Amino acid sequence: MGTVIILIAALLPAILLGLYIWTKDPHPEPMSWIIRAVLAGVIIVFPVVGIEHFLDTLIFGGIEPTTLIGTTIQAFCVAAIPEEGMKLLALWLLLRKNPQFDEHFDGIVYAVCVSLGFAAVENIGYVFGEGDNWLGTAIMRALLAVPGHYAFAILMGYYYSMYHFVDHSKATAFKIIAMPVLVHGIYDAIAMSGSVNPFIGSISFIVLIYFCIKLHRYAIERIRDMIDRNEAAQPAEPVNPVPHVNNSLDDELKKL
Repeated sequence: MGTVIILIAALLPAILLGLYIWTKDPHPEPMSWIIRAVLAGVIIVFPVVGIEHFLDTLIFGGIEPTTLIGTTIQAFCVAAIPEEGMKLLALWLLLRKNPQFDEHFDGIVYAVCVSLGFAAVENIGYVFGEGDNWLGTAIMRALLAVPGHYAFAILMGYYYSMYHFVDHSKATAFKIIAMPVLVHGIYDAIAMSGSVNPFIGSISFIVLIYFCIKLHRYAIERIRDMIDRNEAAQPAEPVNPVPHVNNSLDDELKKL
């Protein structure tokens, strides 16, 4: 019973965020494609773990960095770039021949589903890895880490749709990967800086909360923008002409 409760605690944040973004879609995607996207996120966990282990060993020799420069390099090179790179690969493979990818908001939906599939498996590992202290970890990750993956994905999906439907420039194409890597790297750099010393840890926690608030506000703006673009792209409904009414009274008056 305890294992089931821990599993629910680990999975619930991803499930709730996934349901939220799915219901925000003006024309919800078929559940079969949603499941494919989530499974794609689950699958990429395994190569990501291998890549991150290789990079961590290559750069740091498997030893945790103890300086702000070291934690920042680890945040970007070992975590943000491999994770967001694999998410983008999964998203591209999912959408390149997807007939359902036909609206602006769809990019956000599929990117979020891929990311939350990844985040759910990652969360299981962290929560179960804490043993008896699982509850505190589950709460903190439900408030910060999983919503972080959700917000990173919104940016990836937003710029993916912008490039596909609106602007085929190299700058927009670059933002598809650059924006999620940037915010993911900053998020992890702030979070990891707490391992340097307790004082920096207390300051970084406050900074992390502020950063997350600003990030999610920006993500909400991107959601609204794509919903507006969806509505603007819909053809206007034809105005029904006023039906002709045979006014028999007028006809009779004309006969007089």
